Amino acid sequence: MEENKKKLGFNIIKKDPLDGHKGFGKGALTLDNVSPVIIDVEAGEAEIDVGAMHARSAVEKGIKFLPNKEEVPNGKPYWLIWVTIDRNEAGPYYAGVTACYMTVDREIRRGYKSLPEHVNRMDKSLKRHIIVDDMEPKSKKILADFLRAHNEILWNNSSEELKKGLSAE
Repeated sequence: MEENKKKLGFNIIKKDPLDGHKGFGKGALTLDNVSPVIIDVEAGEAEIDVGAMHARSAVEKGIKFLPNKEEVPNGKPYWLIWVTIDRNEAGPYYAGVTACYMTVDREIRRGYKSLPEHVNRMDKSLKRHIIVDDMEPKSKKILADFLRAHNEILWNNSSEELKKGLSAE
């Protein structure tokens, strides 16, 4: 991924826009606190790419995604991680972290991903779930190191479930 790009941080925790509102939309989830992280497995790098919110990340641009892995046999592996930040009595923390696999073959401009899985995992992240079991140990370590380096306080305040899920076992 490009080094000269402007570094982005996670979305800031905002006050609930529907707080005190009892009408339509009360109880709806807000995307204000979720950020997508893309892991380039081969390069061993992770970065926040807000374009992924609408399938327009640097990795996804110009790629036609197919629902069958076999149609993209030479695809480069990536993980799209949905990271939701929340605040508890200890302070802000990584509340929801869910992983979605995809591959991209730039040469043929095709890729593989399960769009329903990506949407459902974003929803699970918003609902404060930790789903990282599908990831191989190398990618788990990349993500754990990235989250820790991005903000040590968020990492320290996060659940043992997340830390154990990303530990290199």
